[in-house]
Amino acid sequence: MTQHQRLLIIDFGSQVTQLIARRLRELNVYCEIHPYQNVTDAFLADFAPKAIIFSGGPDSVTREGSPRPPKSAFTLGVPILGICYGQQVMMQELGGLVESGHGTAEFGRAFVTPTGTNLAILDGWFTEGREQVWMSHGDHVSRIAPGFEVFGTSPGAPFAITADVKRNFFAVQFHPEVHHTPRGAKLYENFIRLAGFTGDWTMASYKDDAIAKIREQVGDKRVICGLSGGVDSSVAAVLIHEAIGDQLTCVFVDHGLMRQGEAGEVVSMFRDNYNIPLIAADESELFLGELEGVTDPEVKRKTIGRLFIDVFQKYADEIEGAEFLAQGTLYPDVIESVSFSGGPSVTIKSHHNVGGLPEKMGLKLVEPLRELFKDEVRALGRELGLPEKFIGRHPFPGPGLAIRCPGEITREKLEILRQADAVYIDQIRKHGLYDEIWQAFVAILPVRTVGVMGDGRTYDYACALRAVTSVDGMTADYYPFTHEFLGETATRIINEVKGINRVTYDITSKPPGTIEWE
Repeated sequence: MTQHQRLLIIDFGSQVTQLIARRLRELNVYCEIHPYQNVTDAFLADFAPKAIIFSGGPDSVTREGSPRPPKSAFTLGVPILGICYGQQVMMQELGGLVESGHGTAEFGRAFVTPTGTNLAILDGWFTEGREQVWMSHGDHVSRIAPGFEVFGTSPGAPFAITADVKRNFFAVQFHPEVHHTPRGAKLYENFIRLAGFTGDWTMASYKDDAIAKIREQVGDKRVICGLSGGVDSSVAAVLIHEAIGDQLTCVFVDHGLMRQGEAGEVVSMFRDNYNIPLIAADESELFLGELEGVTDPEVKRKTIGRLFIDVFQKYADEIEGAEFLAQGTLYPDVIESVSFSGGPSVTIKSHHNVGGLPEKMGLKLVEPLRELFKDEVRALGRELGLPEKFIGRHPFPGPGLAIRCPGEITREKLEILRQADAVYIDQIRKHGLYDEIWQAFVAILPVRTVGVMGDGRTYDYACALRAVTSVDGMTADYYPFTHEFLGETATRIINEVKGINRVTYDITSKPPGTIEWE
């Protein structure tokens, strides 16, 4: 991507570093996240960023050996924006002082007030006298570095916004990338304008770059692509097919954990729209047999990941010259599974197509969507001409219903879950809500509850309905259904699905929860 103007995000381990990238990409700015330990003087010289952002992080700059950027970052002559830990490390490195304690920790919503001095990066801020921001810091800046001035304060951060205007160095104690800072996007917009970005990165240019990269990586070898029918694998398959044509063979694996009627729907939908070789493999007995008695969610994910690779390897052995496995891995998958490029953020959960890969899988990976977010994948799909019925589908996890069935997986529970999920999605479509919701599903709970139906006692499963709104899957809010909708849906599920006698609605946002139940 060297032909684009580039912004470098130096990652100090924040769980929301990727949201910085989201904000920038919405502005058509190409950016890359790299962990601080990989950013050397030589790396900086080669990368040649037009601007730099220092992310937040969990460490303390007062600790000996804590993360630091290379000193050459400050001498490149490009604008720098430091966020939270990024602000503190700027102050510490440039002659200021950071301290712990003293009652100035802030976690959650806070309000910043201006000092009265204008600052270009704050254009559009403070129109109502103060701005809501999201704080998450224990340490605090107690003395700003020489050359910096204060432009905003909060009750727990007397140096909430600081800047060295001559050097175009800006530092904020809060997180403008999260939606709890309502005008955070405006701050990023001001920063990239000040840095001189023209917004030259689009999905059209990404498509061309990705196709060239696939051709260079694959050469004349053959690729097999794991097709699930979701937008990620569909876009990956069409993109790779555009790059290498008949060198691609898609493999759809029915692992017995699909939704009602989904296996047949995916195969027919793909064959009707694309002339790409497709193998439909029914491996449900293999997967369900291996998962029998398994209750730990990480073991479920890793088992499914291992079996997927085994199955792909089996079919790859039948395809002469197949050396690559293509997957629709997305950036959030990578971030949540392992730190991107080896960075310091904490693992939340492994994804079957990242954390479950065995070290010796026999195939090399092609992951052309690995640095994209879900909405970017949809935009790429439109650029590739995919039908809207592919692009608009709700996300469906690779492990399928296995992670919507907490506890032991049985064929009986899966059948109950399929039926309940079909009723729920039907209700959402009938009420015209499908496109407003990022993801919706039913989870069958590992408990039975007492009920009464037809004057008789029942002892059946409880289920939880889940529906969230989101932009990229990294954060999410529950969808505010009306009580009428929930009551109507619960009545239908209990009446139409034998085995469920109690329906609940999950109103947990992400964080603290995850979207899926496991």
